[in-house]
Amino acid sequence: MSTITKSHGKVMFAVIMVVVLVASPSYAVVYKVGEAAGWTTIGNVDYKDWAATKTFRIGDVISFQYNPQFHNVMQVNHAGYKACNASSPIATHTTGNDTITVTKHGHYFFLCGVPGHCQSGQKVDIHILKTVSSTIAPSPSIASSPANAAATAAPGPSNSAPSWKSSRGLVCVTVAGIVSLLVGFTYL
Repeated sequence: MSTITKSHGKVMFAVIMVVVLVASPSYAVVYKVGEAAGWTTIGNVDYKDWAATKTFRIGDVISFQYNPQFHNVMQVNHAGYKACNASSPIATHTTGNDTITVTKHGHYFFLCGVPGHCQSGQKVDIHILKTVSSTIAPSPSIASSPANAAATAAPGPSNSAPSWKSSRGLVCVTVAGIVSLLVGFTYL
């Protein structure tokens, strides 16, 4: 009986350790579009350059902070983005503190629908990279595919710098690791 128990414990320990090592906990980054300036036409913010310095991933949160009396955020398709055409938006956000959580790779195109603002550079292309890990961090809201559905808005943080949001997966992996170590050492 002792041999079976030790063998079973070693196998269980090995399986749990593989799961712990393979499962990569993910972190969602909250990006404030335009950093300290926010979403605006003032201050010559180059949103193309801003986005080019970021590595966006599935689960990240895109935060638009702006004065809703003067601006809005419209998610549009690629043609609308290129032409600064907000006549058929995928989604419209108007709170002044809008967050969009991305759930799929690809491009998310946003612009300000106030006449003249997009033409003056108030537009951004958020490119979400494909990732190896399929783990998605929890988020305040889930956005739909940028190609064919509307993104939803949810209350978001107000920090200007990206902040890390830990996932529940990290807790699960940590607990699984501790349990596997206890079980493994008990039966070794």
